[in-house]
Order: sequence, then C-alpha cells, then structure tokens
Amino acid sequence: MSHVIAVAGKGGVGKTTLCGLLIQYLCEQKKGPVLAVDADANSNLNEVLGVEVDMTLGDVREEIAQAEMAVKSPIPAGMSKADYAEWKFNSCLMEEDDFDLLVMGRTQGKGCYCFVNGLLQAQLQKRQNSYPFMVVDNEAGMEHISRGILPSMQTAVLVSDCSRRGVQAVGRIARLIEECDLKPQQVGLIINRAPDGKLNAGTMEEIEKQGLNLLGVVPQDETVYEYDCDGIPTVNLPKDSPVRAAMMDIIGKLNL
Repeated sequence: MSHVIAVAGKGGVGKTTLCGLLIQYLCEQKKGPVLAVDADANSNLNEVLGVEVDMTLGDVREEIAQAEMAVKSPIPAGMSKADYAEWKFNSCLMEEDDFDLLVMGRTQGKGCYCFVNGLLQAQLQKRQNSYPFMVVDNEAGMEHISRGILPSMQTAVLVSDCSRRGVQAVGRIARLIEECDLKPQQVGLIINRAPDGKLNAGTMEEIEKQGLNLLGVVPQDETVYEYDCDGIPTVNLPKDSPVRAAMMDIIGKLNL
C-alpha cells in the first residue's frame, strides 16, 4: 500500500509549490515511482512540475455526460459505458520518468463537485497499491479529508503563511484529521514565505496554542514569484535556492 502524504492548508499560502518540491525530493531520492495527485478543482500542480495535462477526471465526466445526449455516441460499438469510462480514466494519468500525475479537474458550469470527487476517490483506491508514495495536493480547506476521499494517510503536511489566520486554519485541519480517525503516523506544519526565514513571537504563540508540530520555516523568495510570472516550473529552482534548501532540510526530518 502507498505511503500517502496529504498536503493541506488554506488557499494562497504556496502549498502547491512546496508539494511540487516534495515530489521532486522523493524522485531524486529514488523513492519512486510517485503518484502525484492534484485534488484541487483549480488545478495547477502540473505547472509547478512542468507537465502538460491533456485530460482530467472532470473532462472525462463531462465527455461521458455529453455522450449520453449525443445523436451519435463516441463510445465504440460493443463497448460498455463502464469500460469506456475506465479506458478514458487511464488516459488521464500523465506518465513521467519518476512520477505519474493524476488531475481531478472540475465539471463545467454550475453544480457541485461531488461526482468528480467520487471519481477521484475510486481512482486513488484503485492505484494505491501500485506506488510506494502517493502525494496529494488537496484543495484549500478540509473537504477531501472530511469526505474520506483519501484511501489512507500516513503523513499530513500542513502549510501556512506567517499569519495567525493561516495557522488557525491548519489547526482546524489538524483537529479534523483527529476527528475523522485517520491516524497518520506523523503530522507536521511548514510555515511558508517567512520574511528572512524567521517567525515573530505572535506566530510562534499561535503555533503553540494550536498544538502544532513545527517542521520548519521556508523563507520568502522573489525567485519563486518570478518563476511563477514567467511560467517556469518551480521544480527548476536553482540548487542554491533558499526555498529549495529549506524544503530539503524539512523533508529530511520526516520519516519517509
């Protein structure tokens, strides 16, 4: 069974960037193949990893829904809808040298994401025995945890910025993990985008109040911002990048 690493936190704190560096670390340490999962409807993990995505689970759902209404169905004669769907789901898996990427995506227009979440849950359960590690970039918030979409969770990496609200948000996620009885082997907090890589007394006080295990601090780095603006994958950060150095030190503290 895969060692599932769930990366979670409030929106806009840079968790996808750190998730990409975590995936890269596992690949460089020859711990792959890794299944990278973008479980956010607003998908962009592929951009951090430098991977082109041709199809998402949401795209397949929409295609099948349209096929049911089409005069001429794209489903080949003699193939059941279930078999066609499974074939299309397999085409959603983007295969790289050391990792594969699966993107949830979204449905089109109005409506909730319940159906696509269900597709993601089924695909993760199907593939959980095929990879030593599964790294899941969760959507902002707690839905995937509370809905039980993840097949299991051995490591929870909570990401926050330096704000009290960010720390409070991951504190709520940590408590939800306990309430859902997921029992990960380790839960840790990473503070991202810290000026000069340092935390002030107020942030430290909130971390202690929330009872969180601080794994480490990643400094603010304009290079990450520039890479994002220029469309350069974050995994291409130079070896001497302070962000990369901080993440390598932090990941080394995890029992992976």
